[in-house]
Amino acid sequence: MSVLNIGTRALQANQIALQTAGNNIANVNTPGYSRQSVVHTAVEGQFTGGGYIGKGVDVQTIQRNFSAFLTRQATLATATQNADVARSNKLNQLQDIFSGGSTGLGAAVSDMMNAFSDVASAPTDLTARTVALTRVDETAGRFRAASQAIQDLQAGVAQEISQKVNNINTLARNIADVNQEIARAQGKGQPPNDLLDRRDQLVRELNQFVQTTSIPADDGTVGIFLAGSQPLVLGTNVSPVTVVSDDFGDPLKTKLSMTRDGQQVLLDENALGGGEVSGLLRFQNADLAEGRNLLGRLTLAITTEMNEQHALGLDLDGNAGGPLFSTAAFKAPDNIRTPTAPATPNSNPLVEVTIAISDSTRFAASDYTINFNSATSGSIIRLSDGQVTNFNQTLPDTTLATVDGITFGMPSAIAGPPAQVPAAGDRFLIQPFATAASNVERVFSTPRQLAVASPIAGAMGTTNKGSLQQVSLIALSNVQTATPQAPVTLTFAVDAVTNAVTYTRSDDAGVPPTSFAFDPSTAITSSAWSLKLTGTPKNGDTFKVVDIKDPAFKLDLKLNGGNATAMMNLRDKAMFDGSVMTDGYASAISQIGIRTQSAGYSATVSSTIAANLEQDRSAVSGVNLDEEAAKLIQYQQAYQASAKMIQIAQNIFDTLIQGLGR
Repeated sequence: MSVLNIGTRALQANQIALQTAGNNIANVNTPGYSRQSVVHTAVEGQFTGGGYIGKGVDVQTIQRNFSAFLTRQATLATATQNADVARSNKLNQLQDIFSGGSTGLGAAVSDMMNAFSDVASAPTDLTARTVALTRVDETAGRFRAASQAIQDLQAGVAQEISQKVNNINTLARNIADVNQEIARAQGKGQPPNDLLDRRDQLVRELNQFVQTTSIPADDGTVGIFLAGSQPLVLGTNVSPVTVVSDDFGDPLKTKLSMTRDGQQVLLDENALGGGEVSGLLRFQNADLAEGRNLLGRLTLAITTEMNEQHALGLDLDGNAGGPLFSTAAFKAPDNIRTPTAPATPNSNPLVEVTIAISDSTRFAASDYTINFNSATSGSIIRLSDGQVTNFNQTLPDTTLATVDGITFGMPSAIAGPPAQVPAAGDRFLIQPFATAASNVERVFSTPRQLAVASPIAGAMGTTNKGSLQQVSLIALSNVQTATPQAPVTLTFAVDAVTNAVTYTRSDDAGVPPTSFAFDPSTAITSSAWSLKLTGTPKNGDTFKVVDIKDPAFKLDLKLNGGNATAMMNLRDKAMFDGSVMTDGYASAISQIGIRTQSAGYSATVSSTIAANLEQDRSAVSGVNLDEEAAKLIQYQQAYQASAKMIQIAQNIFDTLIQGLGR
């Protein structure tokens, strides 16, 4: 009977081994499946005088080939990879918006500036004026198109984040359900391998969207935590994740929030780690915000400079120039947001902060926050790099500070009653450039309104004997009155001994008038104009700066293209971090390109690391078909041998029965 029992045990053990190997082969392509193997153990032998006689084999357990360390490392690496790849893909889309070539914004700006060259050469040519206005309209259109493309990208990212957050909540619920099944199976004494595989696979899928930390519990369940310590799954309980606006209620930026015990807990974006949602949030809140601000800065700086210069000219009817572009997007009320829940609301909702352009050449592509320490003091923080500018307002002065060419003010502080002043802790978000390009457009379409004539002109003295020549005469203001402005006469004198050249000005009220040293490299200026002269004047030579409408000089403003030349020369004005106007777009492309290149490199590196770690994990947990095929042969032979053992035991038993029957 012992031989029969041993054979029966062996037959059962090898049958289970064959079944396990077959199960491995069947699940070779099942995601998350861990290779299983049978753990055999010898049955304790029976003691006899001749020693211990073996009693066969038992199956101790079905072992799950699994490395917790390698699985965790591979999961974390995959989370990092997904974050980097998601961000890199979106940055590539943003880079496509900032395209170069003839269809890019840079080409439109250059064509617009160059169009004023023809107008300067032929101010009365309505065709040249029409072409210039067309270029202005095309530039505005490309600004709007780029802004719309960024808005579309923003909407797509927001929708994608929302969908992936729904996936996070679904996976969390599934993990909680599997936790419950595993806890129930714990009392059976054997590990539920398939349930453990399913849970590990769910955790890996969850880390595709957001990086998690897993902590096992005594009952076999695992706790899943986000952002370091916030529990997403505890046993069978789930705290769902939602998408919310940031502290200021800015619809262009979002955060993740977790609802736990009826309370909303904001998750620190910097602590989220990897996962596609983390990568998308970083793109939306940092990369896309910079792209939007770069476009807005470019738009606002160029349109402001063009408008200011155009206002210094006269149109064909002698009227002062109006704005070429609309720039209403810069108005402060449209760009200020106060904190909403869960941040503390501002103490006085009537407080108004204003912004105004002081120098468009100093713009920085950034948002700002104003933090008040008291009613009149606080700081302005440039969010792009954290630079802080402190202020201490002295009423009735309404100016807080001027930062990066933008003057921040608080006129409501002197309004009342009651006094509309902030309190310590109040904060404001200022976004000067976020919507600057969305609605920019050409203001007028009549070529006669193009103000290309300069309101002033230069006139050499008719009796001059020197080589004095006008290099440039630039208007700095354009005040049109019923009576022409009085001319300003410069009279030159040459010292007979030293040959030093000086000049006096007719607008100098001093008696005698002040003598100024003449330096051809230095501009002669007033509040209304800036003049550069070259050459060597003779004693008594004169130069007059005159109102172009002054009938005494019989000048035809229709033939004057001085302001068109000034507008054309804006292309060489240093504006964007030292770059000239026509290179401003190239600078924006460069900044976006650097981010895209860096993100692409990070995605490549993290993908390589993730692939290597997944390969290491698969070496432990994956199914090798060659190995399983060899085991099938091994277990088949053992099974056949066990069956033979039973057959022999049967023959012995039959012989014994027959012998006893005689």
